[in-house]
Amino acid sequence: MPILVTGTAGFIGFHVARRLLARGETVLGLDVVNDYYDTRLKEARLDILRQEAGFTEVRMDLADRDGLMNLLQTHKPDRVINLAAQAGVRYSVENPFAYVDSNLVGFVNLLEGCKRHGVGHLVYASTSSVYGANAAMPFHEGQVTAHQMSLYAATKKANEVMAHSYAHLHGLPCTGLRFFTVYGPWGRPDMALFKWTKAILEGRSIDVYNNGDMSRDFTYIDDIVESIVRIVDIPATPDPSWRADDPATGTSGIAPYRIYNIGRGEPQALMEYLRIIEDTLGRKAEINFLPMQMGDVAATWADTSALEKATGYKPSVGIDVGVRRFVEWYRAYYGV
Repeated sequence: MPILVTGTAGFIGFHVARRLLARGETVLGLDVVNDYYDTRLKEARLDILRQEAGFTEVRMDLADRDGLMNLLQTHKPDRVINLAAQAGVRYSVENPFAYVDSNLVGFVNLLEGCKRHGVGHLVYASTSSVYGANAAMPFHEGQVTAHQMSLYAATKKANEVMAHSYAHLHGLPCTGLRFFTVYGPWGRPDMALFKWTKAILEGRSIDVYNNGDMSRDFTYIDDIVESIVRIVDIPATPDPSWRADDPATGTSGIAPYRIYNIGRGEPQALMEYLRIIEDTLGRKAEINFLPMQMGDVAATWADTSALEKATGYKPSVGIDVGVRRFVEWYRAYYGV
């Protein structure tokens, strides 16, 4: 049976589909290919996937309830990896309804489809942004996540809550993955590494928010992908150590439900990240220091011990290696 991967024209979905195909899986790849960023990059990713015999492309919006139900009934995937979503913290301030349609309506359609058609494991993307105003770091999955700073984060928190309800009511194994600042080749043009590389090479200035006083747990794409493909083979189960009188939020004793952080586990100062980009490019950036943007947070840091215990895998690629690999890809892809 195929694995349904949603968001295969996107950054993470593309890499996950390639990895699954490389290990001999049949992949049903769904994407609406919206214009949130340059669709030529999305089509270039899909062109690579289309060359694989085990890949079937489906142009569809998760908000298309009838189309999604027909797709699941026809192809009967045993596992689903949901990486389709309207991404971006800052964009959610300006375009809230895009997040409601994709991240809420689309996700409940997927949950219902998985329930109706006997999917054995739903793995879905969440985000480190759900930790919101929490400043107790490193972030671990059992912490309360009640103070989101953006609508994007709120929709991802809603996904986690919705998934638990379906896991409890219908026995649907659901695993949520809180990604921490993913970067690497074929990355998103709205992310700092891509924007800064492009601007520096073109001799333009870059915007750095909160006057550069920020840190992130930057996670290389290969570490994200390895974690996902290991987790999809481990359907969530109820946690026998969970206590209803002291309920940890990353597991459940009443449902096949799990949450995992996927991060490098080593926060880096934003200005150090920029320094490595400059050193790799051999050019200095002209910087516009600006205040903190609405919906953003100053720092993230992942506790990945739950991931390591479940899968035996610890993300390990450092930013010195990861940035160099991205720049090599960028120069080759754009002919710079």
